Amino acid sequence: MTRRTDVVVVGGGQAGLAAGYHLRRRGLDFVILEADAAPGGSWQHMWDSLHLFSPAEHSSLPGRLMPAQAGETYPGAGHVVDYLADYVHRYDLPVQHGSRVDAVRRDADRLLVEAGSSTWAARAVISATGSWSRPFLPAVPGRSAFAGRQLHTVNYRSPGHFAGQRVVVVGGGNSGAQIAADLALDGGAEVTWVTRRPPRFLPDDIDGRALFEVATARRRALDTGRTDTGGVASLGDIVVVPPVRAARDAGLLTAKPMFARLTATGVRWADGSQSDADAVIWCTGFRPALAHLAPLDLRGPRGHIPTDGTRALGEPRLHLLGYGDWTGPASATLIGVGRTARDAASAIAQLP
Repeated sequence: MTRRTDVVVVGGGQAGLAAGYHLRRRGLDFVILEADAAPGGSWQHMWDSLHLFSPAEHSSLPGRLMPAQAGETYPGAGHVVDYLADYVHRYDLPVQHGSRVDAVRRDADRLLVEAGSSTWAARAVISATGSWSRPFLPAVPGRSAFAGRQLHTVNYRSPGHFAGQRVVVVGGGNSGAQIAADLALDGGAEVTWVTRRPPRFLPDDIDGRALFEVATARRRALDTGRTDTGGVASLGDIVVVPPVRAARDAGLLTAKPMFARLTATGVRWADGSQSDADAVIWCTGFRPALAHLAPLDLRGPRGHIPTDGTRALGEPRLHLLGYGDWTGPASATLIGVGRTARDAASAIAQLP
C-alpha cells in the first residue's frame, strides 16, 4: 500500500530534524525516514573523544537551545546525541527509525519514496542523508598489499584499540588532526601524521560560531555579486580545539608529506625510505550519500546535484539539506542548518 503525505524527509539526523521543525511550523503533513535504529544521526557513531567546535549555546537547532554539558566548554558527541533525542521528543517529530530509503522516483504529480516494503507518495522530498555513510578512500598505490589494519574515520573509536602499535594517520583536515592528537596524547601508540600539503591551523581563537559567520558572509557576498571572500577556506583547514592545541604545543602533531605508496609492512616515501606500520587510519573525507536519488538522474559535477539554494534545479519538488556549502552556507553544521531548513520548508509550502 502506498501512503500519501505532503513531505518525506529522508534522514533523521540534525538536518532532517531541523527540516521537521520548520515543516511543523508550516502546518505540513510529513514523515522523517531514518535508517538508523536509534536517534542521534551520525553523532552516535563518532569517536569517543570528539567534541563540538563551539559552546552549546552556539550549536543549537532552531527552537531549542542546546543545554550546556556539565564540566565541558565544548560538548561531547554523546551530549549531542542526547540533545537530538530530546529535540525529537520535544517537537513530537514523526521519525520512523529503521527505515532506509532505497529510491526516490517521479510519478505524475508526486514523488514516490521507496523504503523497504513501504512506499510513500509525497508532494515534495527533502533529502538530508549527509555523507557519513559514504566514506572516501583514495586510490593510493599498494593499498591492497598492506598486511596491517586499514580503517576510515568512521571506524575509529579510541586510542586504546592501538596500544603499542605503529599508526599512520592520513588527512590534513579536522578529523585527521583530532585523531592524530587523540592517539599522540594517549601515548600508547607511535603516531605518524601524514598530509598532502602542510597543515593549515586556524587561529587559536576561531571556533564554530566564527566559522558560521565567515561562511555566511561569503554567501552574502556571492549572492550580491561582490568579491568572493574565500570563506572558511581562506582561514585554514583545522580548528584548534583543546586536544589539537595540546598535541601541537607539545610537539606531537608535526605532519609528514604524503607517502608514495603502501607496502606489505608499512609505507614508502618518495625518497625511497620506508616506515613500518601496524595500522593506517584514512581521515580522507566523505562523499554525499545520494544513491537513493539515482532514479531522478540529477547528478552533476563532482557527484553533486545542481541546486538553487536547497532546491534541485532538475526537480523542483526535491530539496537537499545539510550536505555542505553547495546546499547553503554552513548547512552541514548544527548552527547553520536551521536557516536552510527554514528556506526549504517555505519553498515547499508554496508548491501548488
